[in-house]
Amino acid sequence: MTTRHDIDASFTALPYRRLAEAALTRAQDFHADHADFRFERIRTQDIRVRDGRLQGASDHEVLGFAVRVVVEGAWGFASGVVLSPEAAVGIAETAVRTAQVAAAMTATPVELAPEPVHDDVTWVSEYDVDPFDVPLAEKVDLLAGWSGRLLAAAGVEHTTGGVSQVVENTFYTDLAGTTTTQQRVRLHPEVEAHGTDARTGVFDSMRTVAPPVGRGWEYLTGGYDWDTALGELPDLLAEKLVAPSVEPGRYDLVVHPSNLWLTIHESVGHATELDRALGYEANYAGTSFATVDRLGTLQYGSPVMNVVADRTTPHGLATVGYDDEGVAAQRWDLVRDGVLVGYQLDRAMAHAMPELNGGRSNGCAYADSPGHIPIQRMANVSLQPDPDGPSTDELLAQVERGIYVVGDRSWSIDMQRYNFQFTGQRFYRIEDGRLAGQLRDVAYQATTTDFWGSMEAVGGPATWELGGAFNCGKAQPGQVAAVSHGCPTSLFRGVNILNTTAEAGH
Repeated sequence: MTTRHDIDASFTALPYRRLAEAALTRAQDFHADHADFRFERIRTQDIRVRDGRLQGASDHEVLGFAVRVVVEGAWGFASGVVLSPEAAVGIAETAVRTAQVAAAMTATPVELAPEPVHDDVTWVSEYDVDPFDVPLAEKVDLLAGWSGRLLAAAGVEHTTGGVSQVVENTFYTDLAGTTTTQQRVRLHPEVEAHGTDARTGVFDSMRTVAPPVGRGWEYLTGGYDWDTALGELPDLLAEKLVAPSVEPGRYDLVVHPSNLWLTIHESVGHATELDRALGYEANYAGTSFATVDRLGTLQYGSPVMNVVADRTTPHGLATVGYDDEGVAAQRWDLVRDGVLVGYQLDRAMAHAMPELNGGRSNGCAYADSPGHIPIQRMANVSLQPDPDGPSTDELLAQVERGIYVVGDRSWSIDMQRYNFQFTGQRFYRIEDGRLAGQLRDVAYQATTTDFWGSMEAVGGPATWELGGAFNCGKAQPGQVAAVSHGCPTSLFRGVNILNTTAEAGH
């Protein structure tokens, strides 16, 4: 059972309420239509090991606050690190002056969708052990032991590994009366074995497929079967090094969640961000083929495709109680029965398009530090299983000639999230419904609608797993966010397979 935690006392002892009162009172003096105050502390620790020894450990802490206003129909924003009421007043004044300058260049006045007031509420993510409560020496011993164990196995020449840990505290309050205090814990462990085939000179690696999670240190000491995962890596690597190179062509694919999550992220998650669909990211991170004129009509995939966005997913990396605009976390449909039916919104976008989500934001505003303004960021976007769907073995049994894909690796997708190709950690031939050894040099290539349109079946709930990433990038200045994507093992028919070595001209 997950331990219930309070907000860390070292955070609640900080003077954010006094700073907020000073800043918002000053914003009121300028008759701001909206003003909010956000105070954050983000603690990060990274540990890296190589060949059974510590390679490096680093601790980093970001602490500061931001004031955001709407004055004369324009946004204003400023941030600071000096924790005094006088400094907070100065930051509020800078935010107001910024809005006044921006007002002359703002063609459409900024208005925010309404949100119920959430009066001094708190939320803490689900975890047992705060990773910052665990001694560094204990963490290093665990990771170095895993790395050394792999290095001792036949055929393993080098090992790398590590874990990234984050504890994020946020206090938010606004003139409407909403006040939220939150604490999120997340970590990402990873171990990789490297080797060479002496006969051919082929060098490659095999990595664990355990996903990053919104959990604590217990994930490394019992929340995942690390013993099995580490024990199988040397044999998987040895088989991969001598595996035959794939013959390009059309194959049926059975894709495991450890690979499919990334395809969801790139081709569905980003494509259904409303700012992209409206063209706001065109000069940097790209737009979306899933434009608003196609809402309710775009056949995104086959009828078995049902995708939800969910900021309440247990242990999800994008799971929160409230977003960085004080909007309560929600769950909603993006694709239903293969048809595009929704987008991800913040409050300004929700007001601009009241036909979406009943005119209310669905809680997708996030800033990755107190020095950045909140922007629309991705919720946990997940493909839903078939309640009565097949097991992975039953999906494999439906394939006469195909490939089974496990684990993520490299990827490429165009600026409209439409043409893509993805590789993986390992690929297996499927012959007459059974696995028949690994393949090398495999990438699957398609357009988004062709790929999801070829999905014939999704697995049952027992095949559903939550994957994700710490490093989703977006915006200018650039911001990074963590997000999870759940999905079942799924069957796709007639997908184009490339030979990556041949494509590279080797």
